[in-house]
Amino acid sequence: MALPLPPGLTPPEVAFLCEMELVTVVPRQRLEGLELLGGTTPELRPPYRAVLPLWLALLLKRQRRANILPPPWLHPSSLDTILRLETEVHKETFSPPPLFPPSNNNLHETRSAPFLPSCTADAAADALPYHWLEVGEILLDAAPDDLVEPDTVRRLMRDLREVRMAKMRAGVAVLDGGAVVGLKGVGGMEVSEGRAFISGVIDNLRKIGASREQSRREREAEERENGYDDADEDEDMGL
Repeated sequence: MALPLPPGLTPPEVAFLCEMELVTVVPRQRLEGLELLGGTTPELRPPYRAVLPLWLALLLKRQRRANILPPPWLHPSSLDTILRLETEVHKETFSPPPLFPPSNNNLHETRSAPFLPSCTADAAADALPYHWLEVGEILLDAAPDDLVEPDTVRRLMRDLREVRMAKMRAGVAVLDGGAVVGLKGVGGMEVSEGRAFISGVIDNLRKIGASREQSRREREAEERENGYDDADEDEDMGL
């Protein structure tokens, strides 16, 4: 008998979906467009930039046929600015995500999160996209020579991850009072990693609430029973 799958996406599944994000490459060799399920990729002509899915850009990078341009938010100065926003401005919430691009009312060109062009060379520099953690770690592993100060980038990403996970853990404290945890701006991998912790807290709160309710009912039943006995005693005494 097959075991039931856990709810939600696992971290490896989130990382797999992340490879559909669009990134900017600088080709080193000429390559014709490829017919893919999502459409035809642009023709690569050095030294002109092109936008490709991350999985294809990684393949060309391993073959030394292209270099990957990191998104502006992955620059050390941008990560440092976002880290200050997380620690000094948005102390209890998460820094705002990138803004949606204006719509042209063309259904064939409309994209929705998390597959917005937020990891290309034209992305915003002051906001973390949905797949920021996965894209950053993949580029640090596969294309560190294309990044500016990769060691600094790795340190800043680690600091950002710790700060934001601490906020997520602290946010579940409001669940006991029936409030809602605000997760606006949280990334895909952060949600996947924090789902088990948050679900465990919610389950424990439900158990505590059920125990409190059972204790309340037992106390009320005991009080009603004691009150009925007192009334019988008063009647027997002629009071």
